Amino acid sequence: MIDVSHRTMNDLAVQPGEFRITASGFAFAAVATDILSILALAALSSLAYHLAVYGDPWPALRTIWIGAVVALLFVAGNVGAKRYDVFSYLSRKGHMRIAFTMWNAAFLGLFAIGFLTKTSDIFSRGGVGVFYVVGLLGVLALRVVYVRVIQTATAVGRVAARRILLIGTDADVHAFERRFQPSRLGFEVVDAVIFTERPGGERFQRFDAGLKRVIARVRQLDLDEVFILVPWSEKEVIDRCIEAFTALPVTIHLGPERILERFEDVRIARVGPLASLEVMRPPLTLVERAAKRTLDIVLSAVGLVALSPLFVIVAIIIRLEGPGPVFFFQRRLGFNQKPFRIYKFRTMSVLEDGDHVAQATQGDARITRVGRLLRRWNIDEVPQLLNVLAGDMSLVGPRPHALAHDRDFEERIARYARRSNVKPGITGWAQINGWRGETDTDEKIRGRVLHDLYYIDNWSVWLDLYIIAATVLSSQGYRNAY
Repeated sequence: MIDVSHRTMNDLAVQPGEFRITASGFAFAAVATDILSILALAALSSLAYHLAVYGDPWPALRTIWIGAVVALLFVAGNVGAKRYDVFSYLSRKGHMRIAFTMWNAAFLGLFAIGFLTKTSDIFSRGGVGVFYVVGLLGVLALRVVYVRVIQTATAVGRVAARRILLIGTDADVHAFERRFQPSRLGFEVVDAVIFTERPGGERFQRFDAGLKRVIARVRQLDLDEVFILVPWSEKEVIDRCIEAFTALPVTIHLGPERILERFEDVRIARVGPLASLEVMRPPLTLVERAAKRTLDIVLSAVGLVALSPLFVIVAIIIRLEGPGPVFFFQRRLGFNQKPFRIYKFRTMSVLEDGDHVAQATQGDARITRVGRLLRRWNIDEVPQLLNVLAGDMSLVGPRPHALAHDRDFEERIARYARRSNVKPGITGWAQINGWRGETDTDEKIRGRVLHDLYYIDNWSVWLDLYIIAATVLSSQGYRNAY
């Protein structure tokens, strides 16, 4: 027997006088805060600059007009990118990168306006420069505040951005509530449509009639979204639910299948008439790969020229210590697990590159006296700049391991193979956080892999530059180097 009924979720409804953050309220507050903060920072930073340099505050008033232009451009860009959507702040990911991009775009727009109107010469370059730096720090700090406020508010159920209706069996609805705790995601569950059995055959007529009665009753609830919580395999139930609820001005969702919880960035992909559910994609877009490759080519070329005297000195020292080649070559797996030959200064008395390669250990007798010094200061890795220039490696990425170790680690460590979704690097996020050296336990290799996967999922040019700087300047970059 099919029983389509309606119930109000009184325990989750907004209580009279209870404060909740709404989507429109947050957007208005965030826009106003951004504009006022940018104007204030424009005035204060320029005022401080002119008082310190010239002892005259009056030219600083012109910078307020610059602040107004930058504020409007910055806010317009964020509105276009939907960065004032309260739901975007349920995650910490991407806010700093997008704010940095929008801030620079706003200043590019400012310079274009100044050029076209021939007014750029009336503004203080020093004042504008100070405003750029101070204002950037200000808008980045505001993003941290927005994330903290929204995540704290959602944790106690104070964000009521969207009013939703759930459809499914009683078990479906309760399972959804237990797994996702809608109030902590900014959802206010105001109603649920419950049917006691899966409809089918002749019972669909009664099911359809029940849905129509429910729709007539929920029109006054100001719903935003409807979630259909039935397995995707039940196509006819889903079709009839969608057909019925198209009568309401709401967003309709198919409830999440378990498999989708494994993936963070699922979306619908369309190519002409073909529509598919995209659950995974390469970690870097075409533009991001081009930016990373450009950085690799420029810095590796500069590095090879600047370090060419070091190549000569190290080569002479290695040959003076004893017989054997200056360079060591070994097969490693690169992007998409394609093999390549890695270049290093020889630091051992052996040249292992077969099915069994023993890892270097602390006090390893195979390491030469010169080799120990080269490894201690990461100098043995410098020839890999040639690998970078050739395109086999990147300056930053997961460190490649010997083929024998790769096969072993892939069998033992979950998601290890995903490291090959980007080019291997001379240095990486794992290395500057101390995860280098011998990987003689699963805990050590798992820690390295987790850091590598974090890097893959959070890549940016600025992260690469930070890792490069930390590799040279931070003591962590030399930890466990033996």
